[in-house]
Amino acid sequence: MLKKGILASGALLLLLGLIFGRDTFSYLATSAGRVHRSVRDTVPVPFELERARKMIVALDPEIGRHKREIAREELDLRKLEEKITGDREDLAGLWRDIQRLREDLSRGDSTFVYAGRSYSADQVETDLGNRFDRYQTREATLQKLEQILTARRRGLEAAQEKLKAMIASKRQLEVQVENLEARLKMVEVAKAASEFHIDDSQLSRTRQLLSDIEARIEVDAEMVNADDVLVDEIKLERAEDNVSVLDRITEYESQRGKASTSYVGVEVAK
Repeated sequence: MLKKGILASGALLLLLGLIFGRDTFSYLATSAGRVHRSVRDTVPVPFELERARKMIVALDPEIGRHKREIAREELDLRKLEEKITGDREDLAGLWRDIQRLREDLSRGDSTFVYAGRSYSADQVETDLGNRFDRYQTREATLQKLEQILTARRRGLEAAQEKLKAMIASKRQLEVQVENLEARLKMVEVAKAASEFHIDDSQLSRTRQLLSDIEARIEVDAEMVNADDVLVDEIKLERAEDNVSVLDRITEYESQRGKASTSYVGVEVAK
């Protein structure tokens, strides 16, 4: 079964090679990249954020390892500093002894007494030479140790700065994840708000009904006003109030003339 799969894969590669030629691997790489991006795009964002948070937590062991290494190096450097300090003191004492023997030999004495014992000038000179050789060796060793101490201090400082940067970066990543989670929640709330639909059709129909009722009431009110115009009203003015003065005088004289004639007639009758 495995052999058939290998043969099928080889045949497919050969076919693609015949079709695309030298660009076969480029097409394959591009296709693989698109498939990879498509698969990643289907992964939920909360899952990716949780994955990022776990990756940040996974930095703790590495940070702890660096802290232990730095602490161990600090301890070793303290010991080295103590050794260098002791070697300097020993070297200073050795140099004082060399200077003393040198001064004694410069006096030209044949014998010398040290700590109750007598030594010849040759013995003192030999001892002085040995001490000077040992001094030079120890001085060179001390210089090497000081150089090593300086180099290790620089390395320790670099490691400390790297650890500080690593811790700061970890904190920054944690803050970034928190910000992304907050933004995701805001987007989810906004999305939920946009998808939340209120059916206001009933409200619109109610508004239309009230508008129709208002229109009918206004029409009825207009009809009532029109009917009021047709109803007989009590006349508040007399008809003669609208007659001119000349007409009134003429009417008065006419009525008076009729009255005088009647009166005269009565007198004639007597």
